[in-house]
Amino acid sequence: MSNAETFLHPSEYPVSPVMNALVRDWNKPIVELVGGRSWTGGDIIMKISQLTQALQEAGVKGGARVALLAGNSIEVLLLHNALGFAGGCLVAMHPMGSADDHLFAIEDGEVDFLIYDPSKFAKRVEELQQRTNRLKSILSLGDGKLGEDLLKQAEAKTPGPLTAPELPDNAITRLSYSGGTTGTPKAIPGSPRVGAMASQIMMTDWEWPTEPRMLAVVPLSHAGGSLFGPTVLKSGTMVVMTSFDPAEVMRVIQEHKITCTMLVPTMIYAILDHPDFDKYDLSSLETIFYGASLMSPVRLKEGIERIGPVFFQFYGQAEAPMTVMTLRRSEHDPNNLERLASCGRPTPWLNVALLDDDDQPVPDGEPGEICVRGPLVMDGYLNRDELNKQTFSGGWLHTGDVALKDPDGFYRIVDRKKDMIVTGGFNVFPSEVENVIAQHPSVAQVSVFGVPDEKWGEAVQAAVVLRPGARVEASELIALVREHKGPVQAPKNIVFIDAIPQTAVGKPDKKALKAAYAA
Repeated sequence: MSNAETFLHPSEYPVSPVMNALVRDWNKPIVELVGGRSWTGGDIIMKISQLTQALQEAGVKGGARVALLAGNSIEVLLLHNALGFAGGCLVAMHPMGSADDHLFAIEDGEVDFLIYDPSKFAKRVEELQQRTNRLKSILSLGDGKLGEDLLKQAEAKTPGPLTAPELPDNAITRLSYSGGTTGTPKAIPGSPRVGAMASQIMMTDWEWPTEPRMLAVVPLSHAGGSLFGPTVLKSGTMVVMTSFDPAEVMRVIQEHKITCTMLVPTMIYAILDHPDFDKYDLSSLETIFYGASLMSPVRLKEGIERIGPVFFQFYGQAEAPMTVMTLRRSEHDPNNLERLASCGRPTPWLNVALLDDDDQPVPDGEPGEICVRGPLVMDGYLNRDELNKQTFSGGWLHTGDVALKDPDGFYRIVDRKKDMIVTGGFNVFPSEVENVIAQHPSVAQVSVFGVPDEKWGEAVQAAVVLRPGARVEASELIALVREHKGPVQAPKNIVFIDAIPQTAVGKPDKKALKAAYAA
């Protein structure tokens, strides 16, 4: 079927506007795979139609839970949309997650179908099949030892019009899992309401280039996939990389004239620290969207000076996805480290407040927990009634992030509430200590955490990664913190390591650090 108009959709369900934008750009390259082929809007719609039929034939309908385990590929983008039209609920499994993580998502999320890439995850799926009886069906993206070949089944279908299901605003169309760095992972439901609001905020409150050429290097199964809709709606092109390598990222930016990308702070550090940084032309970049974890103000200043005033920060969490606050490019003042430590100001669609433990607003200048109300906020964790009572105490989503608000309305996160160190009866926020240590020219990365201590209850400890060829004594860094923050916040011990451990979503894994150095 070649009549593009037959694929237009009036539904407000988020998959429909994206399809309408693809119809508009039927002959325009929308996705370019680095080292692979390009896909036009028409190519993508026709393939989504075929996959939707194949999924329905396999039994995916009526909110059936479908787990997807694949790296960055066109199939991930296609399936995200095909599942929407088929009526399935996507259960996102991070490609860098452990077998235990994946098994937990299958069991806790009551997954019916598992779709996987056999070229990368054949052994993992074999292990999962042996450890669970939950799955009704396994489908492979290509010829695999386990499961029917979904792509082969889709090829046999004749593309036809797509019809978006009629769903209530609070229908569960996606399940994401928290990182579990502070306890058992929690299932976070996505809905048409939340998805539409997240897209609206990204479309209107984010600073996009006039011609988006978006480099997708973060996992498309998670934050990276959320960039597809806005890119398409703005008639842009998404250039997809299968994995992160700093030199390859810089090469692709130069050769493909990339105008925007999304990176987590550790990726930005790796690019800045690469010995060949100065050999690449990154001048096409207009915006680097960054978030997911706190970024060192010192490293951010370095990035602005070496790459340009292209940095745009988004602050959010899976419970209120992508954007609760933003720090615009013009608000990144390289001469104001306190401003660079900010996560910005609230987006106009939400209400944000800093509350104390009694759900009362804290006085200006005092730390309080960031709490959020509005249409971006989830309805509640799946099957976690007691936790939901705590999380939504007072009618607010309690984010767990503690922040200060300055006189200009900018919020500065001082740390996760659960990461706060109580030493000798005093509260120490690790990020405050990290920002001081990061100012030393020898330091590339630092993570501060608490370890058990017989005398103090908890002792402040730091793990430091040095810049290539640099040297510094632990005593010098301890003295630096003592000078700027006082003796209570000065680390009792500093260890030098090769790399800060990361969670699957690219955040510093303080749980792993605490376990490694608890003794």
